[in-house]
Amino acid sequence: MLIDGVHYRSIWREPGDRPIEIIDQTRLPHDFVVRALSDLDAVCEAIAVMRVRGAPLIGAMAAHGLALALESDPTDAGLAHAGERLAATRPTAVNLRWAIERVTAAVRPVAFDARAARAREEAERICDEDVAACEAIGVHGLERLREIAARKPGERVQLLTHCNAGWLATVDWGTALAPVYKAHAEGLPIHVWVDETRPRNQGASLTAFELREMGIPHTVVVDNAGGHLMQRGQVDAVLVGSDRTTASGDVCNKIGTYLKALAAHDTGVPFYVALPFSTIDWEIHDGVADIPIEERDGEEVRTISGHAAGDVLTVEIFDRASPAANPAFDVTPARYVTALVTERGVCAANRAALAKLRDA
Repeated sequence: MLIDGVHYRSIWREPGDRPIEIIDQTRLPHDFVVRALSDLDAVCEAIAVMRVRGAPLIGAMAAHGLALALESDPTDAGLAHAGERLAATRPTAVNLRWAIERVTAAVRPVAFDARAARAREEAERICDEDVAACEAIGVHGLERLREIAARKPGERVQLLTHCNAGWLATVDWGTALAPVYKAHAEGLPIHVWVDETRPRNQGASLTAFELREMGIPHTVVVDNAGGHLMQRGQVDAVLVGSDRTTASGDVCNKIGTYLKALAAHDTGVPFYVALPFSTIDWEIHDGVADIPIEERDGEEVRTISGHAAGDVLTVEIFDRASPAANPAFDVTPARYVTALVTERGVCAANRAALAKLRDA
């Protein structure tokens, strides 16, 4: 997508023996910084501290990280070590494990001296597939937005989203925001309510940044405003992404998503979840019981960063005598999900519908 009118992917690698390059999302929206990652340590650090984040992008990053690691140690032991280190960086998003397993399977039959090149080919294939999948999600989700627009001619389609499921969370296009970008390009009148998404404020810092760069009308609201907006008829649909979706349609996403689903259910607002098939965990059926929820450092809750006098400053917002807990995700049961929007089409959030779409 676009930054200052220039097209970027969120991760890329120039031809030749070059490092991975990323947009450092911890510096947005105040500073646009491209960071080069030259070894496995740098890749693991970037995932862990969320220089890159979003389930599809984490998977693509892990794939490129394996390729980079194999340039230094292409042995079976080196492959296993790199995979284990990458898998440990963030436990919730299933794309991370999926990408590691896919690249590992691709390079195991290959001679050691060819493994790095083969891994890089597979990583680039994963990136290209992600772009195509996300654009297809946009096409399928656009149909739902057209339906909403047809019911209220001459008025804006009002959407609410949580966290960041735009192109910064993927390689390009995004998941939940892909239909928004398609609708805007088509000329549909769109307005997006952007949850700030505490504690890391990915909505306020990343989603708002993306929408601003693309010229799409939007308004940032505090996380607790969503239910109020729905009660007042100011939300036509909620559209979010997913870090892991079970085979039965339960959705694990950024903490606070579950509360939006409950409010949407109570007010009769459709609640859509956009995701590529790579985000589905076919081995898990009960999301609440079985999905591991990442517990991040309480410092993310205790502190907040902002821009002042040209500098980014971090301040404490409550006393250290009070402990802080920081679960990063929650699970929305399938019964509260209106539909799942995937690259293969839109389906109900249940085991039969997902399996039918998978096997079609």
